Amino acid sequence: MNSTYRNCSELILSEITQSLTSISEEQVMTLVSEIEKAEKVFVVGVGRVLLALQTFVKRLNHLGIPAYYVGQLDEPAITEKDLLIVGSGSGESVVPVAITKVAEKYHPRIVHIGSNMHSTVTSMSVAQVRIPCRTKLGLEDEISSSQPMSSLFEQSLMLLLDTVSLMLVRKNDIHLPDLWKQHANLE
Repeated sequence: MNSTYRNCSELILSEITQSLTSISEEQVMTLVSEIEKAEKVFVVGVGRVLLALQTFVKRLNHLGIPAYYVGQLDEPAITEKDLLIVGSGSGESVVPVAITKVAEKYHPRIVHIGSNMHSTVTSMSVAQVRIPCRTKLGLEDEISSSQPMSSLFEQSLMLLLDTVSLMLVRKNDIHLPDLWKQHANLE
């Protein structure tokens, strides 16, 4: 097995390309629409999925869209005017399922981004975006990966959300240099 940098990076890029091109344009457009309708956007996930979602929260705030991750110190209350994006490949992870159940009481719109579209989280969602990568469930129709565990899902999630950010920039004709005004400046 070739373990050179070049070989491994080409393999990862090939897998990411397969994953991203397998995502439904219609599902992504629905996600964009849900973000635009929301007063505030909340995200929930665990582990590396949460890290990818946190980068999206930061970018949404740069774009002028109030966004928070569940558990954030200054997290406000969620309402029926808001959107909860649940990132979970399996849709069965304990924390995302529990938070989604709590959120239902406050009637936000819920979108699940995951691989398993027959999951507990999906059943509570108004929309889904399927990233059909291997998860801990090992479903038959998931894209297999040579990378450890669910790395391909997590990478694809981050790039999907960066793509959504770019879609929002273009759709709203945001002048890119203006975004730096929202960037942290106490660096």
